[in-house]
Amino acid sequence: MSWMNFSDAEEQSNNGDLIPHKTPVKVVMKIRAGSYNDPSQGWTGGFATLADSGSVYLDCEFTIMGGKYNKRKVWSLVGLSSPKGPKWGEMGRSFIRAALESARGIAPNDTSDLATKARQIKGFGDLDGLEFAAFVEVKQPSDQEKAQGYTDPKNKIETVIPTTHKDYASIMAGNGAATPTTSAAARHIGQQAAKSS
Repeated sequence: MSWMNFSDAEEQSNNGDLIPHKTPVKVVMKIRAGSYNDPSQGWTGGFATLADSGSVYLDCEFTIMGGKYNKRKVWSLVGLSSPKGPKWGEMGRSFIRAALESARGIAPNDTSDLATKARQIKGFGDLDGLEFAAFVEVKQPSDQEKAQGYTDPKNKIETVIPTTHKDYASIMAGNGAATPTTSAAARHIGQQAAKSS
């Protein structure tokens, strides 16, 4: 290896390319701590982030485990609260519930004591390192992202794959499942763009 001759260096990977919409993967979730706490809500340990807008969220990094996109990273926010109303926080709670069920092998309709306990955490630290199945999706930038100069579609993790999905076991084994075609992803981007225009 020479820092003057790069012929023997590995070719650059196309990590900037979007992963096709609705690609099923296994991910490990890491929370990028924002140092915000609100003990009255149970938000301790500095995991939450407070935005200038007053919204509070978990800034999450999802690393894909296994399959074609092994070690690729996707970043998404999990909402905790918003001054605009309860919807964002409710969506965040639903996402966390689904992630816990997928990670701990609990069916969404399971109402047993075991399932109830599996949906409980002691704090957000219990989510840091959680492994579960999810879809990588292609999303158009939000209004807030557009205001910051981001105009291109991005990959995000917003939908968890439940234990009842036919490919759940294969995905959790790191094998993935049948992935959508690039043309399907292109059609989705076009549809998203049309909706936002």
